[in-house]
Amino acid sequence: MRTRKELYQTRPIIYKCELESCPHCEQPLVEMPYLNGLKTVQTMNQVMTIAYRPKSCDHSTCDGQAMRWPSAAWQQIAPKYSTYGYDVIAQIGWERQKSNLRFEAIQQNLSGRIQISEAHVRYQYHQRYLPLLACHERQHLVELQELARRFGLILTMDGLMPEGGEPQLWVVRELLSGRTLRSGWMSCQDEAAFVEFLQPIADLQLRVKAVLSDKQRGLLPAVATVFPKAYHGFCQLHYLDNAAEAVAEADEQMKISLRQGVRAEVGDLIRQKQAEKPLVLTVTGLIPSPTPTPAPVSTAVPLPNTGEDVKQEQEKVVQAILSRVRYLLTLKGRPPFRLAGIEMYARLQEMIACVQELLQHCPEPRLSQLLIGLQRAIQAVHSEYAELSQGAKWLTDLAKALDPEGKPARTGEQVRKEWESSLARIAAEGMASPRLQTFSNKIRKVSQSYAPGLFYTYDIPGLPRTNNARESEFRDLRRRLLSTTGQVGAVKRLLQREGAWKLIPGPSSLPETGAALSQVERYEFLQEQQRVQTHRARFKLHTRSIRQSETQLRKLVQRWKALPHANSP
Repeated sequence: MRTRKELYQTRPIIYKCELESCPHCEQPLVEMPYLNGLKTVQTMNQVMTIAYRPKSCDHSTCDGQAMRWPSAAWQQIAPKYSTYGYDVIAQIGWERQKSNLRFEAIQQNLSGRIQISEAHVRYQYHQRYLPLLACHERQHLVELQELARRFGLILTMDGLMPEGGEPQLWVVRELLSGRTLRSGWMSCQDEAAFVEFLQPIADLQLRVKAVLSDKQRGLLPAVATVFPKAYHGFCQLHYLDNAAEAVAEADEQMKISLRQGVRAEVGDLIRQKQAEKPLVLTVTGLIPSPTPTPAPVSTAVPLPNTGEDVKQEQEKVVQAILSRVRYLLTLKGRPPFRLAGIEMYARLQEMIACVQELLQHCPEPRLSQLLIGLQRAIQAVHSEYAELSQGAKWLTDLAKALDPEGKPARTGEQVRKEWESSLARIAAEGMASPRLQTFSNKIRKVSQSYAPGLFYTYDIPGLPRTNNARESEFRDLRRRLLSTTGQVGAVKRLLQREGAWKLIPGPSSLPETGAALSQVERYEFLQEQQRVQTHRARFKLHTRSIRQSETQLRKLVQRWKALPHANSP
């Protein structure tokens, strides 16, 4: 049994309906002799008891005769049937989304001002704040219609990679206004699904000037069907990433071969044979490790005084060299421009030059062994490196042709000509070897596929070159959820259960958030709550709680037994 909140009862503040005439027949409204909506509400500043005196139309022929019109001021204090004000709901949502606080921390922050439990903080956020925020976004439809009429909308859309075969989360954002048009899940990503996802935007008769996407296969015909007059731009970074696929695969293979070669040649040498001394390194806390005496600041290199000092300094240099080689063998790539194999080859060449310089000054057996081993490993992949470097240069040339930074303003046609010139040069240089021809064919095939959507960005103001903003939103959402839950598994579950609502950006300040939530119409809020509950019902059986699962399965059995028997007449 729940413990009832003991709130200080105050004299009711009675609000009057602000309407003077009936919205249906425009005749004067009559104030009713009784009160409605009597309740005690906790706000961030006070506890107040509120009620309103409704009005009605007494004309028998009026369609709104049965209506009891409430007070707008009463409605803007707290949602109907809620004892927490809109400012409390806004505070909970703000601290959760902007300050990334956990529910227990939010409850502790509020406990000095209002009576609320952690469970109720959680409920207010999921069941009230998120639906209200989505409804607030809908209030800007008139502004969006005016923007579409004057300039045309520029839409950008992307999907979050699904987890474990679950539906994929997609978001459609308008770039000029920053409004979220559609945010939700799709069970599949074919043309029919994308048409169904985008059609409600077209049904509003909004003029869409351009669409930016990553060129998903099912999305191409869907955009052409739903927005036949819109330009469909493709993300240039995804284009370069796909064009680099053959080069990146070969680079990864060369990296593996080079790493194996180095380990085969000098593996015993670079592998740490004994633990570092001291065994315990830097430690902090209540009992930290002692700090070393700072060396005197000097630009000159200190010279060892004794033979023992010389040996210690030589050992430090050798260990630093070996540590650097160990690190280089762990490099990871990030195509299209950061290729780990090429980088590892180049950095190991730097190590060879450094070791040669050391040996010229003073011979050292381990450094000599390292030099010979690195030279052999490098030589074994030299031909692959030369061809991979050529492929990487081609990708850089294409990126420079597309990149407007540092160049005078160009039209899409001018960029296309420069880009096609680079492709022609790639085709000619690719004839030098079978491997280069493989790289060249892949680059030209991908380029031909992306060509129709790469150049609108230079002619349409506001259309970006990449779709990174949407991907950044997904990354930020993951980081925010991870900071508020501390569990990777919880992040995945929350993305599936309420990611579409969490992707909607709220107002830029806490006061604006409270004001925006209080303007939401009740019927809009109830509909949005129903959407939340309908979606979360899909995960009703997704629980690891033994008690909950037993209860749910027992209810399923009861529902099954309530059905007519299959053999009954």
